[in-house]
Amino acid sequence: MPKRSSSVVGREFGNGVRAAVESTGLIQRRLAELLGWQEAKLSDMLAGKGGVNELEVATLLAYCRTPLEERERLQALFRESGSFYAQFTDDGVPDQVRTLINQEQEAIEIIDWSMILVPGLLQIFEYIQAVTAKAQTVSEENIPKTVAARAARAEILEYSRSFTFYIHEQALWLPVGGTEVWREQLAHLLRLSVRKYISIRIVPRSAGMHAGTSGDFRLMKFSKYPPVVYIESVRCCLFFDDKETVDTYENILKDLAGVALDEEESRAVINSILEGLQ
Repeated sequence: MPKRSSSVVGREFGNGVRAAVESTGLIQRRLAELLGWQEAKLSDMLAGKGGVNELEVATLLAYCRTPLEERERLQALFRESGSFYAQFTDDGVPDQVRTLINQEQEAIEIIDWSMILVPGLLQIFEYIQAVTAKAQTVSEENIPKTVAARAARAEILEYSRSFTFYIHEQALWLPVGGTEVWREQLAHLLRLSVRKYISIRIVPRSAGMHAGTSGDFRLMKFSKYPPVVYIESVRCCLFFDDKETVDTYENILKDLAGVALDEEESRAVINSILEGLQ
């Protein structure tokens, strides 16, 4: 693994190794000394920049007494390369994978486009329950922890970051969880829409065909790393950080900005639907 700029897979690898290192209770300098490494080498490794070979990775993980399953996961991540990173989940719940959660926590700006459902970060608990129960990709015993994990992601909605959500009008009309849940979800959107760091813009049905019909996605921007595009399907989630792909999705966002209602107009649409449910 040559030394390189940090990527999605590199940071995922680095986060896993950092957890392994922290489990030893040793500071990085001391661990580097015990391994016969320069401290900078270990720091680069934890930042996902590489600079080590596979044998050195195995040596470090063995010294940290990392459990076999996690060791195999990290070694597989170490071998990953390319312009995208695909993750497959056994329970079919892309939202629960640790990479997405890590990326969201590190992002300083998130721009989300959703056509059918209210974006995950804006969903109320009952809405999440209804979506998860109907998805048919989560076993019944895993539903509670899946719902809890998805709901906890909303904790990143705070003033030190900025969020823009483009939502197709049809997502507002979908009665997820029954009328009471539907009503409370719309009211929740109105409450969030007045926060200065959250912009909610509705793409009206009258806009017709536009670039966003290619599918839902999320663009995450960071202070230290290149932007990342995230796309999920039923049993797989994809992370892209190559410039060509990011540029393509940024152009789609420009198209969405051109057809979406402004914030005040969007609030009026949400409120109109809500009033019809009273």
